[in-house]
Amino acid sequence: MSIGSFALTGASPLFQKPLSCGQNRFPDRERYQKAFSGIFERQYYNNNGPLHEQLEVRLQTFLGVRHVICTSNSMLGLMVTLDALQLRGKVIVSAFVHPGTIQALLWAGLEPVWCDVDQCTHHLDMQQVVALIDEKVSAILAVNLWGGACDVSQLQQIADAHGIRLIFDSAHAFGCALPAGFIGGFGDAEIFSFHEDMILGAGDGGCIVTHDDELALRARSIRPSYGLEQTARIVRVANARLSEAQAAIALMNLDDFRAHQAHNRMLRAAYLRGFLSGIEGLTLHEPSRVTQSNWQHLIVSIDQLGYGLSRERLIEVLAAEKVYARRGFPQGVHLGTAVDLPNARHLYDSCLELPLGAQVTTIDIERLCDLLARIHCAASILRSRHDA
Repeated sequence: MSIGSFALTGASPLFQKPLSCGQNRFPDRERYQKAFSGIFERQYYNNNGPLHEQLEVRLQTFLGVRHVICTSNSMLGLMVTLDALQLRGKVIVSAFVHPGTIQALLWAGLEPVWCDVDQCTHHLDMQQVVALIDEKVSAILAVNLWGGACDVSQLQQIADAHGIRLIFDSAHAFGCALPAGFIGGFGDAEIFSFHEDMILGAGDGGCIVTHDDELALRARSIRPSYGLEQTARIVRVANARLSEAQAAIALMNLDDFRAHQAHNRMLRAAYLRGFLSGIEGLTLHEPSRVTQSNWQHLIVSIDQLGYGLSRERLIEVLAAEKVYARRGFPQGVHLGTAVDLPNARHLYDSCLELPLGAQVTTIDIERLCDLLARIHCAASILRSRHDA
């Protein structure tokens, strides 16, 4: 194969329109303008407006939960939740996680206790969870990743047995279901994200979901509605209110959720048809334990020896073709510590997210899969060119 067949070595990029990761789902212009015209006519832009209230009620119905508290982003949602739970001391948390999850813990004055993950599911290693619990641990913060889920029933049993709280960062899991119901109704609380990367995007935003009346009351007091009577004592306030503009986009994307979910499923099927999982050194991650996924992420694990290139080198080759793949997560903040977390370390080094969302077509995926196969075949040439 000629080295000149790749953009990195002088050929034209395979794609003229860039392929990027993230759902990036926005309503069409007509719906967008109609929704925003109503906001301007009412001149009510924030502070629990009518669209904000409508979104919370609709999400309660969709998820089958008692309370939904919308926030301006998911990190603030987690911060409010941790404060409302009045946690102290240590919190066991997945070592394979977005930095924002850890930043929320630190904001709340809590000490993260790193727990390694299962290398196949990417979720918490249950044996390690139990081993890490001591008298200073007040909660487990589990993360539902890539449209899949943790073993929520076993985590609840562990939390109950030790008298500690259980929280789920479910930013990746909106609309996903377990045999016991939709993700959102488990643990003491769950937090969802409305970031543009997610299937229920609002540009940004998020929500706290809980069945706990007292927790919901405290969370609403921490995320205040200025000018409205507070019915819980406020210790401190985080101005985390969702705007009417964000609520409008979230409502429209909630209307379209099933269509977006079906589109994601179709794109994933196109990856499978392109024999992605059959390319040596690339392993497609399957969402774990769910009966229904949102299919919003396409994650592969790269074995450098089998594929012929490192993940970082592959990202560089793809970017030259205008395919903007990205690491599963930025490098973990804990990796400079003495804690031995081999599975998390492996995932930080090997996971790659490939494009899948509103701007991607099945034809794009067919061409991308062919490109990945050609890169694999030419890996030794590309590697020697890089090393020269």
